[in-house]
Amino acid sequence: MNRIRRLSEGTINRIAAGEVVERPASAVKELAENAIDASARHIDIVISGGGRDLIRISDDGHGMGAEDLALAVERHATSKLKETAEGREDLHNIFSLGFRGEALPSIGAVARLTITSREAGSEAACRISLSGGAVGPIEPVAAPHGTRVEVRDLFYATPARLKFLKSERAETQAVADIVKRLAMAHPEVGFTLTSEDRNMLRLEPEMPGGVGLLARLGAIMGRDFTANALQIEAEREGVRLSGFAGLPTYNRGTAQMQFLFVNGRPVRDKLLVGAVRGAYADFLARDRHPAVALFVDVMPADVDVNVHPAKSEVRFRDQGLVRGLIVSALKHALNDAGHRASTTVADAALEAVRPQQAGFGYNPGYRPDFTARTASSMPHWQASSASAAQPVMNGLAERSARFEAPPAVPEGDGSSHPLGLARGQLHNTYIVAQTDDGIVIVDQHAAHERLVYERMKKALALAGVERQALLIPEIVELEEAEAERLVARAAEFAELGLVLEGFGPGAVAVREVPALFGKLDVPGLVRDLADDLTEMDEALTLKEKLESVCGTIACHGSVRAGRRLTGEEMNALLREMEVTPHSGQCNHGRPTYVELKLSDIERLFGRR
Repeated sequence: MNRIRRLSEGTINRIAAGEVVERPASAVKELAENAIDASARHIDIVISGGGRDLIRISDDGHGMGAEDLALAVERHATSKLKETAEGREDLHNIFSLGFRGEALPSIGAVARLTITSREAGSEAACRISLSGGAVGPIEPVAAPHGTRVEVRDLFYATPARLKFLKSERAETQAVADIVKRLAMAHPEVGFTLTSEDRNMLRLEPEMPGGVGLLARLGAIMGRDFTANALQIEAEREGVRLSGFAGLPTYNRGTAQMQFLFVNGRPVRDKLLVGAVRGAYADFLARDRHPAVALFVDVMPADVDVNVHPAKSEVRFRDQGLVRGLIVSALKHALNDAGHRASTTVADAALEAVRPQQAGFGYNPGYRPDFTARTASSMPHWQASSASAAQPVMNGLAERSARFEAPPAVPEGDGSSHPLGLARGQLHNTYIVAQTDDGIVIVDQHAAHERLVYERMKKALALAGVERQALLIPEIVELEEAEAERLVARAAEFAELGLVLEGFGPGAVAVREVPALFGKLDVPGLVRDLADDLTEMDEALTLKEKLESVCGTIACHGSVRAGRRLTGEEMNALLREMEVTPHSGQCNHGRPTYVELKLSDIERLFGRR
């Protein structure tokens, strides 16, 4: 019989290292967070071999003396936990990025670690070294104020871990991703990242506030994000949300441009990702993803940051509050954006028509600076646009059958309207309008599809989802557990127009369905809902199906491509777009119009 025995200190440290330091990027994250907690203003990071051969992190923080340096390499030693009135460590109010006290000894257990530090006001620095868990003596050395941590031969003491690392290029990219996320969360701190003598990142400290944050986000996410970002500011019951979110037409094929932070800590949280997806669900196709950088600030006692050893996941005390705040704040910002579309749409359009060879004064290095027009910059247009478009589309039935035209709009140069005045129609599909400083090209079908969809959503919100009783109730057989889950959520389904009840063990009876569906595969829908509840405990499928049906009706009831429009009809469409939220993109996130500035068009022809 094997007897229970205590593990050696070296084995304990190596086990802890396996939890905290999964790869070189994990070590960089822990050490850089220590530098931020030390109030550093500049953090310089140097790596070699993807971080396996060398990680060197230097900062100008407050540093450590000899006594603190000796304690820093001991397990479960930290300066980041406050004491309660009873003299105990307060684990419920954590205001730092890390506190576990395991990073330095864990790294020292599997690598060759050297720490050099000098406190502000101290005449000399101190250095301590660890190799495979063995701690060396503290030595006085010459060094500037701050701390420098050098890690060499990572995982040399646990060579099996090296087999699980990816290529040098992949590990280097992982380090860069970690540093970028930390830099986004702390724009007041400057960062540099060097790999094999190659400068990968250089960021100067930014000013506090939204301007500095947007500048830092633009430096990492790209200037296009800066031009197409909506500021997010909201607060509810002690939870504050800030940051920037991209317009729906500025989207990506993956979620890699979604950055989420909680109390300054980069996290990958399914709750927050789901909230972003829910807020944009009405504007983007399922395979498209928005670009966002959102920062949640909450009292430390209301969030558990110690769910994961690497602190990449969090758990909120009130998850519904946080999710609801994100969804409502994003939707509010998107509503305020009005008909605004991404400036990159115009950029792509000009790139498509720009001459391939220099000539006629054309500058091949020229890159136009596109500035999106917003309602706030044109305060005089909304009332006139609303009155001009009022006679248009008076009822859903009439809207789906034909396009109502208002009285003719007076001729002019379009300066009183953001989308200008219609000047013609190309290929019976595209409306060309003249603005005060350029032209607008509108996809008539995509634009009208959005207008119809928004009207339908408003009608649904006012009247609720109409239900249609089935002549004969539909009996759907399921697994007994699935049927019980569905019956438990029957009240929520009824709000969406689906009325069901239990029908013995392992079956439900469906008595009413949403009238919008028309002919409906009731068993298929019920089984899909049962599967959703089994996997995620969220009845989202029915809502998504309702939105999909609304979008389909809007598509078929809209002005089709290939239909000739009168001048009055074209101007009516433009005026309606100006007063309709989200009219800058169709129901799938594609742009409904492109705006080209006159100065950019003149450059195309060498007139400037």
